[in-house]
Amino acid sequence: MVTLLAELDRSSSVPLYRQLRVALEREILSGRIGAEGRLPSSRELATALGVSRNTVVTAYQELIAEGYVTPMPRSGLAVNAELRPEPEPAPRRTDGRFDWDARLVQAPDADLPISHRPRDWQRYRYPFLSGQPSADLFPRRAWQRALRAALEPPHFWPSLSDSGDADDPMLVEALCRHILPARGIDADPSQVLVTLGSQQGQALIAGELLGPGKRLAVEDPGYPDLWHIAVRAGASLVPLDVDGGGLVPTDTLASCDAVAVTPSHQYPTNVTLTVGRRHQLLDASPDLVIIEDDYDAEFRYSGSPTPALKALDHRGQVVYLGSFSKFLAPGLRLGFLVADARLVAALRERRRFHVRHVPGQQQRALALLITSGDYARALRRARTILRDRWRRTVAAVEEHLAWRPAFGDTFPAGGTALWAVGPPDLNSRALAAAARTRGVLIEPSDAYHLRAPRRLNAVKIGFASVPTDRIDAGIAELATAWRDLAPSRPS
Repeated sequence: MVTLLAELDRSSSVPLYRQLRVALEREILSGRIGAEGRLPSSRELATALGVSRNTVVTAYQELIAEGYVTPMPRSGLAVNAELRPEPEPAPRRTDGRFDWDARLVQAPDADLPISHRPRDWQRYRYPFLSGQPSADLFPRRAWQRALRAALEPPHFWPSLSDSGDADDPMLVEALCRHILPARGIDADPSQVLVTLGSQQGQALIAGELLGPGKRLAVEDPGYPDLWHIAVRAGASLVPLDVDGGGLVPTDTLASCDAVAVTPSHQYPTNVTLTVGRRHQLLDASPDLVIIEDDYDAEFRYSGSPTPALKALDHRGQVVYLGSFSKFLAPGLRLGFLVADARLVAALRERRRFHVRHVPGQQQRALALLITSGDYARALRRARTILRDRWRRTVAAVEEHLAWRPAFGDTFPAGGTALWAVGPPDLNSRALAAAARTRGVLIEPSDAYHLRAPRRLNAVKIGFASVPTDRIDAGIAELATAWRDLAPSRPS
């Protein structure tokens, strides 16, 4: 009681019953009260502390309500048995920290390459990064109109309701009627799933189809994030070469469960998969799943767009992934996939237990953007701007660096980045570090190679995120950084 008495401050503005309740709670949790499981009666405690019995009764009532003590018939109050001290307390950690390292599972993909980009890339004057469109390409006013409209009748409830595992029917219809036909794909709503970007589509597919023991053929060089996703799902990777005609099909495909390919603009070299090789893939094996990532097919700057590989699929073996990240904004996390209805149903169920569904307002706003015609208008404008940036980037690379495309004599006219190959002594990682000090961001080539030794004599130069009038100066700065490395380069 001495401890309790010492904690009661009669000059405090805090009522005595509340002070007493806090003091009793502390004594219970410390084990100093309740070793025998009983509390003194309210009359006994009031007398010992020199307070009114009502003060003790009120404090006891709060402890009862909060579960610290339990009324016992004809026996007064007892400390909750769960709070009573153990006769022999188990040893406790003395450093006060939970050992998470002992609980975390070691990632199976730790030795795979990964591409890192500065989080604050916008502050650099020349951010030649892929997958990061600049703000001037985003249809800001049209998107704001669509977001506002999505919160007005009759769109209010579809935007804000919990739709379970369902997608916004208006968006799915817009995809089937306006987006997919341009890629030569004829699909009905049962074959479409809306995703949080194409990468979620890859993760869903990996979880459903690429478990332990499965083999996934991939492009090398290729998309490193997909490699990590597949390996974390338990699959093993089978690297295939890439040349001027895209992925090189081999007899190895017959022993694989799936192949991942970027036919329109191979990632990262930007070459287009030839028609002949598309048919080779479709005929490689009747059991081969083909995962087609069509991440930036909208941006082709000469000639007619090549239809999607999915457009040639008559057996339903191709899973098509589309994304709005490269044109609208990666931060919106909006994408979709098209596949056989049976697979889509399975992926929809899997998605439900991951994220339930894509945010409703985002879906409805995108549907309104597409059906209003604003999406098509913004896409035409972006294509015009990016065509000019592609031309200027190609001209600047040829003038200041004299580096070449990976295959052939001309850079492929499409996409949002160049894959520029320098001389054999180019260490693109060292160059990226030197260029960064000059405000220039580029992506080294080793992160995109699966097999060792990972080549370092190429760079990925994205042009979507750099204002048009800065492109030439930015490439000139990159060339200066390259020349400054000359003393450290081998002769």
